[in-house]
Amino acid sequence: MPQIKQQIKRLKQNEKSRLLNLGLKSSMKTAIKNVELAVNENDVEKAKEAYALASKKLDKAVSKGIKHKNYAARQKSRLAKLINTIA
Repeated sequence: MPQIKQQIKRLKQNEKSRLLNLGLKSSMKTAIKNVELAVNENDVEKAKEAYALASKKLDKAVSKGIKHKNYAARQKSRLAKLINTIA
């Protein structure tokens, strides 16, 4: 445990941001999985709605600095290709 006041504060801040990032990552992964499930069920409308939500979550993660922009672009491209296979 740190003894310095500034380091104690930094430790609290890091823990808080870690938990926020964890929630954002989790919701992003869930959104991606929902698109994949909709594609497996051959439901185009549901897949497109889920894709819109997944894109939003991916962009949010990029803007917060949690994921790299290329990761988001790759995932969005991959999901769009999946949807186009059933469309």
